Amino acid sequence: MTSRIELKCREKGLKMTEQRRTIAAVLSDSTDHPDAAAVYRRAIVLDPRISMATVYRTIRLFEDCGVLEKHDFGDGRSRYEETSEEHHDHLIDISTGTVIEFQNDEIERIQREVARQLGYELVDHRLELYGSRLPQENEDSG
Repeated sequence: MTSRIELKCREKGLKMTEQRRTIAAVLSDSTDHPDAAAVYRRAIVLDPRISMATVYRTIRLFEDCGVLEKHDFGDGRSRYEETSEEHHDHLIDISTGTVIEFQNDEIERIQREVARQLGYELVDHRLELYGSRLPQENEDSG
């Protein structure tokens, strides 16, 4: 089965080798925002001939052709996700590194309004929130 990223690459005229297909499949199947090392670990399960250098080159190629987006969430690693038509923002758990995608119409409205008040039309933005999980309240107490 052809992955979403492979289809996007083909639409852009990119030649898809077997190793590129494997890396595209790994990235398409990712529900997190993996770094290159995580992509490599997942890819060699499917094709042990893939090198780390191939992963780096392929990720860069996918990024350059616009099918992959790179993020720096402050942990010293570049993390990647498939480019999406639908806008979303990120909340990063500073304890675990977990990345949570979210959409909030009120935040979007406020950002457009701030830009307007400053004399601009907002054409794009990236919002990353960093937090730690609140302690869970014990429902049995009280």
